[in-house]
Amino acid sequence: MSARILVVDDVMVNVRLLEAKLASEYFHVLTASSGETALDVARAERPDLVLLDVMMPGMDGFEVCRRLKTNPATAEIPVVMVTALSDVADRVKGLEAGADDFLTKPVDDVALFARVRSLVRLKRMMEEWRLREEVSGRFENVLGNGHDPDEDMPPARVVLWEHSDTAAQRITEMLRPVVEATVRVKSPEELVRSLIRPADLVILGLGGPFDVLRLVGQLRSAEASRFTPVLLVAAEEETTRLAKGLDLGANDYIVRPIDRNELLARVQTQMRRKRLQDRLKENYQKSLALALTDGLTGLYNRRYFTAHLEGLMTRIADGAQGAAVLMLDVDFFKKINDTYGHAAGDTVLREVAHRLARNVRSFDLVARYGGEEFVVVMPETTLPIAAMVAERLRNAVADKPITLPERGSEISVTISIGIAIVEERGDSATASLSRADAALYEAKANGRNCAIHWQPTMRPLAKVGL
Repeated sequence: MSARILVVDDVMVNVRLLEAKLASEYFHVLTASSGETALDVARAERPDLVLLDVMMPGMDGFEVCRRLKTNPATAEIPVVMVTALSDVADRVKGLEAGADDFLTKPVDDVALFARVRSLVRLKRMMEEWRLREEVSGRFENVLGNGHDPDEDMPPARVVLWEHSDTAAQRITEMLRPVVEATVRVKSPEELVRSLIRPADLVILGLGGPFDVLRLVGQLRSAEASRFTPVLLVAAEEETTRLAKGLDLGANDYIVRPIDRNELLARVQTQMRRKRLQDRLKENYQKSLALALTDGLTGLYNRRYFTAHLEGLMTRIADGAQGAAVLMLDVDFFKKINDTYGHAAGDTVLREVAHRLARNVRSFDLVARYGGEEFVVVMPETTLPIAAMVAERLRNAVADKPITLPERGSEISVTISIGIAIVEERGDSATASLSRADAALYEAKANGRNCAIHWQPTMRPLAKVGL
């Protein structure tokens, strides 16, 4: 996952060291040597994350963080504070200033990279929800009353997995000021049952006979808990396992012995994010009733796709990374309709849509373009990744026959896919879609049931438009 990281430190040796480490992991690094410069760079470049030194002359890191978080233009940029200080009070001060994490020098590489990837992933997901809300708002003013999730935050419900009875009781007591109910679970089955009712946070204590990290993956794969924040609790020497947990989808962690103020600060940060995300999802879902979804498949329709792709193009023009556009077509669909009837054709389209939606990332967009054609938009995606996803989608449709209840039989269905990559800032939605359609035409000409990416030798089809 590539991203732009702003490194802020008044000591040039520290800057160069972090720059080299991040560049080795293929991150693009911006630098600043003072708080004032950092604020200017953040406003101008909109990095994906800020690594911010605390002890700087003039404006210290705490003040820089506060200013970043109070400026609407930079408030959504994750901030990781880096310092030689290791006192709990300093960590709490940083978290209260709005920091997303607090790393101590010398920075452990494993923890650094895991935290960067985790926060960038979270930022991208929130950006996608905001983009969807913005697009939906073009069709109806249902974006809410602008309520700040920090205001009047009600008591929350937390699910706790902790092997030690003593530790579980202590965590429960610490959470009482902000948590209405802490539900302790002792088995994976009990954890799943507890999440039938939505939770604001899941806390997982590492330790005991069960590999708790397996639960992180299970929570992220389950529909009911996919977006529920996960906070890990572990001993300081378990850095490698914490990093693995972040890579699996955990949102944050805290080390033992647990400081009450730090726990409350981290818990409240996660709950605020959850409520903001819930609000964005609610507003977004309200707008779907306004002719933004296809009535047959439940996917986004062409009208929404058009606005979404144009919005993505604007982001790319502002400096975001490129994207992939996939155009897909059900092979021999007319023959399916003629042979089995239109009701069976509708069943095929619904099932193909379901399989496509299940095999893309949560922030990718799948839409029905019209008839038997579908499109997939994948932000910040290179050609190798797009080709891999296209092959996965092709297999998801071709590998298992589709049941036709209307006929009491099954039918084998395949799809053809055209791939186009949007890399240039001057590119347009219409041009990218034309290239994807030209590649789809080539896939049809090459025998169908395949995926082909656009090349300059293919002439974009003039008939395609938004």
